[in-house]
Amino acid sequence: MPVLSDFWIREAAQRHRMIEPFVEKQMGENMISYGLSSFGYDARLANEFKIFTNVDNAIVDPKHFDESSFVDRVTDVCVIPPNSFALGRTMEYFRVPRDVLVICLGKSTYARCGIIVNVTPLEPEWEGYVTLEFSNTTPLPAKIYAGEGICQFLFLQGDKSCETSYKDRNGKYMKQEGVTLPHVLKAHG
Repeated sequence: MPVLSDFWIREAAQRHRMIEPFVEKQMGENMISYGLSSFGYDARLANEFKIFTNVDNAIVDPKHFDESSFVDRVTDVCVIPPNSFALGRTMEYFRVPRDVLVICLGKSTYARCGIIVNVTPLEPEWEGYVTLEFSNTTPLPAKIYAGEGICQFLFLQGDKSCETSYKDRNGKYMKQEGVTLPHVLKAHG
């Protein structure tokens, strides 16, 4: 699976609306950079956040997720508590082609401050705003900035299109709009 270049990313963004809004070059004077890079796209962070809190002594359970574990904030600067995490989303909306898999990596500026970005791969024919998880691995509060670069997406093209795409199997996070929490599993019976 080759990593796709800026030429391919630009063409896919312009012809197929793969990334909207699309920034054609690296921007970043006096801010954390974003936009098209040599072999990837640096996405920006939107100003919507869900910050983890444990005021109710909840247990984090992906099968029975309790939304009260988060507080919602709309802000240009999100402060993540020490040894905790927050959820955010990209400003960009992605439409992944059927023969492409997208991998997300954190930006070095944040990694050097102990802030880790975690995202699962964007599967073929998935679309939506990408929900991002930020882990603050430090014993101090940490800031992340809306409107600036937060992570880099790498585009890998398969030798042919997949047999079954995310869209084909009606994936549960298809066309997500805001910061999306885990979907709770339904009980059988």
